[in-house]
Amino acid sequence: MFTEVFIKELGIMFSGTFDKAANTGQIIDFHDIMFKYTLDSFILLGFGVQLNALSNKEKVPFAASFDECQLNSFQRFVNPYWKLTEPITAFFQPTKKSTRQHLKTINEFADQVIQKRRKEIANGEIHQRDLLSRFMNTHNEKGELLNNKELRDIILNFVIAGRDTTAQALSWTFYNLLLHPRIEKKLLEEIECYVTDDLMKTPAELYDTIKKMIYAHAVFYEVLRLHPSVPNNQKYALDNDIWPDGTSIKKGDYVIWCPWAQGRSTKVWGSDAHEFKPERWITGKGELRRESQGQWPAFHAGPRVCLGQNLATLEALIAMIFIIKKYKLRLLPNQNITYQVSLTLPMKEGMKVQVEKR
Repeated sequence: MFTEVFIKELGIMFSGTFDKAANTGQIIDFHDIMFKYTLDSFILLGFGVQLNALSNKEKVPFAASFDECQLNSFQRFVNPYWKLTEPITAFFQPTKKSTRQHLKTINEFADQVIQKRRKEIANGEIHQRDLLSRFMNTHNEKGELLNNKELRDIILNFVIAGRDTTAQALSWTFYNLLLHPRIEKKLLEEIECYVTDDLMKTPAELYDTIKKMIYAHAVFYEVLRLHPSVPNNQKYALDNDIWPDGTSIKKGDYVIWCPWAQGRSTKVWGSDAHEFKPERWITGKGELRRESQGQWPAFHAGPRVCLGQNLATLEALIAMIFIIKKYKLRLLPNQNITYQVSLTLPMKEGMKVQVEKR
């Protein structure tokens, strides 16, 4: 199911954006397109509906409100006086939609889909492939079927967790590949070896094949080492604890760490820590190296490990393989490609590229 959805959305993206750019010489913002691709994919997986962010020239209302609410969440996180500053901003910008209005747009979209799905199921129409339909048969801790609000929150949380992080990881992946043509060439050789045109049309076989592609995984893991989708993280200690190095943690302490800095630490990764080097993930036997989650916390670790790790990796690898196999991208010169300070790791000003067909 997942593979089919990703292939479908890539087809929409290629015909609607990449092919047109290749034929006309149009410059595209790769970063923005990846956000639309992952949003459409996760909405289809979660709610079973086509959002069409990729095919719409204007930003669809749900996507616009989704972005604004996420931005507002970060602003509230870094601004302890948001309860004071937000009303002041609203006073001087009365035409700007409030966070409450954006939430209303998101909730109305979700509620309409859920209510429609309930009617379809009541009428005997079977929906089993999307997460919403599956969760409709799930009971909460009270033994009751999930209500509309619980269903909405579960699916939206799934979309929030997967949309930004995967889009950003793909953007940083292609940024590094375009800076390192040797690595892109080596990756293309592996893709040509494993993935035929016929295989790209058979989701089940493609899924099994991708699991065997060592260098593709190594490239993606190396990107996440240098550009972790969650660059900073923190946890709250529920009990007293002692770390392996003897550090004492008291109940109530906040523990903050920085995967972005950790991925660049020469103490952790050696003298070449700042180099983009996928080969570090391949053993002498040609197998994929499995690093400790403590050393490489791209997907967190332990009981709190990312539940969507395999799904996010699958989506990213399918997109990476399909794009590289079909297109040659060129990075426009004189761009200031850097990260934007956020809860995740977006590109501050996007990434403009030219597209050629292979």
